[in-house]
Amino acid sequence: MSGPTQATVAPAVLERREGAVAILTLNRPERLNAINVELAEALRAALQRAAQDATVRCVVLTGAGRAFCSGGDLKLLAEVRQRNAPEELRRLLEAGHAAVLEICAMPKPVLAAVNGPAAGAGMNLALACDLRIASEEASFGENFARVGLFPDFGGTFLLPRLVGPARAAELFYTGEMISAAEAARIGMVNRVVPAARLEEEFHALAERLAAAPPLAVRGIKQVLFGDALDALRRAMDAEIARQVECFRSADAAEGMSAFFEKRKPIFRGQ
Repeated sequence: MSGPTQATVAPAVLERREGAVAILTLNRPERLNAINVELAEALRAALQRAAQDATVRCVVLTGAGRAFCSGGDLKLLAEVRQRNAPEELRRLLEAGHAAVLEICAMPKPVLAAVNGPAAGAGMNLALACDLRIASEEASFGENFARVGLFPDFGGTFLLPRLVGPARAAELFYTGEMISAAEAARIGMVNRVVPAARLEEEFHALAERLAAAPPLAVRGIKQVLFGDALDALRRAMDAEIARQVECFRSADAAEGMSAFFEKRKPIFRGQ
C-alpha cells in the first residue's frame, strides 16, 4: 500500500481567521507539538503571511491537542546525534530562530494561548509573544539542562527580561517545570484561566487587541521591543554556537539516553 499523498498530510501549522484575528495552531498533537524543521518553517511562513496581511490586526499562537509545545523533538535530535549530523541541528535552530524573530518583529500584537505544557523551545516561543494567557492546566519549563543541552529559540534573552536574571538562572539551571499559577506570579504569564474557558478568554482578549488603533499599537510595540531585536539576534547566534557544542557532548548523549530510559542522568562535564 502506498503512503499518504501530499494532499492527505496534515499541515504542520493550522491557520484560520476570525474577523481581524489570525489563529495559528501548532499541529503535531501526536508528538505534543514537538518542533521539527517542517513545523518551524511552516510557522515562520504563517507568521509572515499574517504580518503582510493588512486585514489581520492580531495573531494568536496556540497548540493542537493537550500541549502547547513540548519543545524540540528529542526523538529527532537523538537520531541526528546518532548520524553525527550537527548541521541538521543547526538548520532546526536557524528555522526556529527565524520564527521567533517574525513574532518579535511583527507590526501587530501576538498572543500566546498556552493550552498545556510549554517546554524548552516551546516555552520560548510563548515568551517571544507580546502577551501570554494560560490554561490552569498549562505548565512551563526551560528543561534543556535536564538532557544536557543549551537553551535556544531566544530563551537566554527573553526570559531574563520578564523575570530577572536570578529567577531565569534558577529555571535554566534546574530545568524544572512550573505551574501556570507560578508563571503568572513571577511575571511570565499575563493571566491564567480555567481550561474550559481558555478558548473563550483568548478570543475575547484577541478581539480587544484587534480593535485597538493599529498605528498606536505598532508604535507601542516598536518602543517596547523594537530596540531589542538586534540584541535578540546576537543572543540567538550565541545560542546556536553553544547548543551545537553541547549537542556534541557526552553529557547530551547521556541526557537523551536517560530521558528515553526514564532514569536520572549522570552528567560528567564532558
